[in-house]
Amino acid sequence: MDSSLVMTGLTNVLSLTNIACILGGTVLGLFVGAMPGLSATMALALLLPLTFSFDPATGLSMLAALYVGASYGGSIAAILLRTPGTPSAAATVLDGFPLSQQGKAGQALGISLFASFFGGLMSGIALLTAAPLLGTLVLEFGPVELFAIAVLGITIIGSLAQGSVISGLFSGGLGLLVSTVGMDLTTGTPRMTFDQINLFSGIDFTVALIGLFSVPQALTLIENSNQGEKVASRITDRLIPRLQTIKKLMPNILRSSGIGVIVGLIPGTGGDTASWFAYNEAKRFAKDKSHFGKGEIAGVAAPEAANNAVVGGALIPTIALGIPGSSSTAILLGALMVQGILPGPNLLTDYGDVTYTLIWAVILANVGLLVVGLAFTKMSVSVTRVPDGFVACAILTLCIIGAFAINNSLFDVGLMLGFGLFGYWLAKAGVSPAPMVIGLILGPVMEVSFQQSMLIGNDSFGVFLDSPIATVLLILALLSILQATPAFRWVRRPLKRRLQRG
Repeated sequence: MDSSLVMTGLTNVLSLTNIACILGGTVLGLFVGAMPGLSATMALALLLPLTFSFDPATGLSMLAALYVGASYGGSIAAILLRTPGTPSAAATVLDGFPLSQQGKAGQALGISLFASFFGGLMSGIALLTAAPLLGTLVLEFGPVELFAIAVLGITIIGSLAQGSVISGLFSGGLGLLVSTVGMDLTTGTPRMTFDQINLFSGIDFTVALIGLFSVPQALTLIENSNQGEKVASRITDRLIPRLQTIKKLMPNILRSSGIGVIVGLIPGTGGDTASWFAYNEAKRFAKDKSHFGKGEIAGVAAPEAANNAVVGGALIPTIALGIPGSSSTAILLGALMVQGILPGPNLLTDYGDVTYTLIWAVILANVGLLVVGLAFTKMSVSVTRVPDGFVACAILTLCIIGAFAINNSLFDVGLMLGFGLFGYWLAKAGVSPAPMVIGLILGPVMEVSFQQSMLIGNDSFGVFLDSPIATVLLILALLSILQATPAFRWVRRPLKRRLQRG
C-alpha cells in the first residue's frame, strides 16, 4: 500500500467541496432508496451526466455516497409500507413491517440505520485494506492478462445474472456487440455506423446506461400506478436505539457485515443475495427462532448490515481488477471512463489519487449516512407516499435532459429512448440488462488487449497459454460457464446426496 497515495486520497475527500457532495449524494440516495420501484443503479445512471463538469474525485465521491445512501433508504419503504424500496431490502420486510405494525417503526428504522452504518464502515475498511493487496498483482499484468480478465468478467457476470446462464451471456454478448459500433480503435474503419455520422464516435456509454436502467423502471411504475394509494406507517417512537440494544446486536451485525463483504467480492451477486444469506444465518444462530417474521430486531439488523457491506465488497474487484462487482459499480467504472480513465488493474497505480479518494469517500459516506439518516429519516416518510405516475414522469424528464446534456444532441435522446424500450423488452423477457452494461464497459478493454496480444504472439492464440496468470483466468472463465450448465448440475446432484448421507 502506497501511504502517500492513501494520504492524498484522504486529503482530497476532506475538502469542503467533496464533503458537501458526499452529504448531498447521501441525502439523494436516501430519498431514492425510500421510493418503492426506484433503485440505486437507476439513480446513479441519472446522476452521472451531472458529474461531467466535476473533478473526477468529486464526481465519484458523490456517486459513491448516493450508492451508500440508497442501500439504507430501501429499508424505509420496506418497514413502513411492506414494499422494499430496493431489491436488497426485501428481507427487511419480514421483521421490519411487523415492528411498525406494533408501533415500533422508529425502533426498526433506527436499528436499520445503525446496522447499515456498521456494515458499510466495515466494508469500507475492508476495501481500504484488501484492494491495495490485490493491486500488487497489477505489476504482472500486460495485454494478455487484461484480455483474460475481461473474458472472466463477462463470463462470471453472465453466469451469475438473474435467470439462466444463456440469458446472462446473451445480454453480455449484446453489450460487447454494441461496444464495437463506431471507428475501429486500431485501423479507423467504421463499423455498424450505417453512414450515420453520429455513430462514428461510437455509442456513448452514458446514453445506453440511462436508457437501459432508467426508462424501463419508469415504464414499469406507469404500469403499476393504478394499484391504489400508498398508506405508510407513522414514526411515533424513539429513532435512536439504546446502547444496550446495539451491544446485544453487535455479534449479529459483525457476522452479517462479513457475509456482505464476502458476497460483494463475487461479481454478479448483490445486496439481495447477501441480505437473505445474513437473515438466514441470524435466524440459525438465534436461541429463540420463533420471533423471526413477527418483529424480531435481529431480523432487521442482519439484512441491513449485509446489504450495506456489499458496497465496499463489490468495489474490491472493481478497483483491483477492473471487473465490476455489480451493476451499480459498473456505473462507477463508467464515471471513470467519462473522465478519460480506462478501467482496469492500473487504477491503483496510474490513477491512485482518484482511486483512493473514492475508497475514502465510501468510508466517509457511511459516517454521513448516520448523520443524514438521523436528520432526514422521519422526513423521508412523505417520499414513500409520492404517486408512482408522478415519479415515472419525473424520471423520464430527467432521462431526456441527461441524455441531451451529454453532447447537446437530440440524436442521443432518441438513442437513449431506443435503449430504454429495448431494456423494457429485456426485462419482460426475463433478461437482466446488467451484463449488457458490463459488456459495454469491458468491450473496448477486451478488443484493444486482444489486438495487442495478437501482435505480441505473432497472431498465435498460444500467447494466452504462455502466461500462467492468463491461463488460470481463462480456465476460471470456462468453469464459471460450465458450473451453470444442466450437465454440471446433473453431475453435482448425486455428489450432494453422497455428502448428505456421509
